[in-house]
Amino acid sequence: MDKRAVQGRTEASVEILAINAMTGNDALLALIGILNELDTPYMVVGSYSSNFYGIPRSTKDADLVFQFDSRSLSEIVKRLPEGLSFDQQSTFEMVTTTRKEVIVIEDSDFLIELFHLSTDDFDQARFQRREKVCFGDGSTTWMPRMEDVIIQKLRWAKGGARSKDFDDVVAILGVQEEVDFSYIIDWCEKHGTLEILAKAREEAEV
Repeated sequence: MDKRAVQGRTEASVEILAINAMTGNDALLALIGILNELDTPYMVVGSYSSNFYGIPRSTKDADLVFQFDSRSLSEIVKRLPEGLSFDQQSTFEMVTTTRKEVIVIEDSDFLIELFHLSTDDFDQARFQRREKVCFGDGSTTWMPRMEDVIIQKLRWAKGGARSKDFDDVVAILGVQEEVDFSYIIDWCEKHGTLEILAKAREEAEV
C-alpha cells in the first residue's frame, strides 16, 4: 500500500478527531455566537465572569443568565453545532432556586448552564447593568459589571458555603483598583453578606 495514502488517511483521521474534540471554551464561544445572532438578551456569569475581572482559574462549567422565551430556546436548539445538546430535564440552582437549562458536550464532563432570568431584585438589577465586552478570540459577549459579580459571588459563598466563590471575590478585589464599595455594601446589607465582604476585603487588603 502507498505510504503516502496511509499517511493521508492518518492525517485526515487526526483532523476529524480534533474537530470532534470540542473544548468547554469552544462550546461556550459557539453558544455566545448563537445568542448574539439571535439577539437574545443574556450575560455570562459564574467563574467565567470572575476570571474576566480577577485571576483565572480552571472550571468545569460555564454559567449564563438569559431572558427566556420558548421561541428563543427552540432556535438555540436548532443552531447548536454537532456535539452539543440540551439535557432533557430542566433543573434548579440550589441557592436562588432559579430554573436552568443544561447543555452537555459529547464525551466531556464540561457543562454549560443557562439560567432563566428570575424576578429576584438583584438578578434584575445586574441584568439591566450588564455591559458588552471583548471576550475569547476577539468576539464580544455580555458580562455583569465587576461589582455585581462580587455581590453574587458573596451571595453564593453564604448560601452554598462554597470557598471557591469567596476566593474569587478576594482575587477580584486584589487586582481591581476602582471598586464601587458603596454599591456593593448596599446589596450586601440586603443579602446579609456584609461580614463575608469584610473578611474578603481583609484578605485582599483593600
